[in-house]
Amino acid sequence: MGMTTWAHDQGEAIMNCPHQPPCPPATAPDREAAHVVSSHPEQGWSLLCNGLVLFEDTGDLLPDGQVVTPHRDRLDLELVPSSGGRIRP
Repeated sequence: MGMTTWAHDQGEAIMNCPHQPPCPPATAPDREAAHVVSSHPEQGWSLLCNGLVLFEDTGDLLPDGQVVTPHRDRLDLELVPSSGGRIRP
């Protein structure tokens, strides 16, 4: 599998994704579904194939510098009680 390459058209970056199916562009609603190309969990961020920087607090940095504020619903952050490793019937 090849690496993501970028071309420039009138100053705008155009992604050339090697994945099948291709990763969604950074402007698409499902942009966070792109493949991770560089992961830095110790710093709390990952670079996706479409140029998006995804932060662990669910904020995003788009390739053009725009910031997407954290958007995870508060309910998603609540911990689910553990069953202590036992599966209940």
